[in-house]
Amino acid sequence: MALPAGFVYLEDIDPSIIQEMKYSTIHNFMGRPIQGYDNSKCILTRDAANALMKLQKELLAQSLSLKVFDCYRPQAAVNDIINWSQDGHDQKMKMSYYPNVNKKDFFDLGYLAKRSGHTRGSTVDVTIVHLLSGDPGKAREMNMGTHFDFMDELSYTFNTHVTGQSRQNRLFLREAMQQSGFDPYDQEWWHFTLAHEPYPDTYFNFPVK
Repeated sequence: MALPAGFVYLEDIDPSIIQEMKYSTIHNFMGRPIQGYDNSKCILTRDAANALMKLQKELLAQSLSLKVFDCYRPQAAVNDIINWSQDGHDQKMKMSYYPNVNKKDFFDLGYLAKRSGHTRGSTVDVTIVHLLSGDPGKAREMNMGTHFDFMDELSYTFNTHVTGQSRQNRLFLREAMQQSGFDPYDQEWWHFTLAHEPYPDTYFNFPVK
């Protein structure tokens, strides 16, 4: 698919970065593919992708790698999430992703946004993995204390109940991303936005194909 000017497929910039794009699958807080995700590909602004590429080179030298879970998010996907959050009957993923909160409160609590930074194309949900024998298929995620998209205060970067190696891993990821030009979001250890994003006021709606 031809992308809008300034956007790229991450795999075209750095194919070594592992992609596990959750929202095109059933493995997410909705338990189904989200509208607008017609393919499991990470799309980002070129600036954001280039910043990740530079960090990836540093991590590979340590037998580590980035793994991305979500990148550009179409507004259609945000709208789908908004509608789903108001359906009180659909709770099939509650115990796995939001056991302690009501999903209709996701937006008020700051876990999701009706005008998402992801829709501007320079926000990424990411973790770091250990590369085992150089095989991306055998990569092991760093223990961050919670899994991606766990809607709970335990996912706050500095939650005091997350200690030891998990806390150190969160801080390692945060520092690495900050040094690469990304701003963190304290309520989600995995969420980072390029500080000097090229489209700070534009919310896109082209599909992920």
